Amino acid sequence: QLQLVESGGGLAQAGGSLRLSCAASGRTFSNFAMGWFRQSPGKEREFLAGISSGGVTDYADSVKGRFTISREDAKNTVYLQMNSLRPEDTAVYYCAARLYIVGRITGGWPYWGQGTQVTVSS
Repeated sequence: QLQLVESGGGLAQAGGSLRLSCAASGRTFSNFAMGWFRQSPGKEREFLAGISSGGVTDYADSVKGRFTISREDAKNTVYLQMNSLRPEDTAVYYCAARLYIVGRITGGWPYWGQGTQVTVSS
């Protein structure tokens, strides 16, 4: 079983930045692709960014150029650097894991963190 714990959420102003972290434990982290998703009230959970076990990245169009995903296998941690934040980025952000390769379908990720709230004020 792989456990995931997100941190780094909070309040930011529009145009500002936040960095989310997700610490993993319980399995060999380097075997896993890692992803970031978010969910706003009344909306479905959406894929934002993913990074494969080999370091290949994928981004949703809504965040491409503003958000950057990275991983540090020595620390069993994945990050999401969020720049140029907008009020519409307000959501609960989730870290997820699956073996080896990234996929954009939410149901294809078996491991999830508990989520961290990000609120962007205008």
